[in-house]
Amino acid sequence: MAVTISLALFFGALLALLLRTRSLGAGSAFVAVMFGFYLASTGAADTVNSLMSAVITALPTP
Repeated sequence: MAVTISLALFFGALLALLLRTRSLGAGSAFVAVMFGFYLASTGAADTVNSLMSAVITALPTP
């Protein structure tokens, strides 16, 4: 759960940064947010969570 919240904050901050630097338009940001929202309610959510957990586990710790 802590990893999921941290990743949500990370991707939210990244999305905000892309909007601020105008690398991403408001329409594209809306599509990205809605895609994530609807992806979370599908059967793919477990696979995405497992993939992100595996990536976090594979990263070396300092």
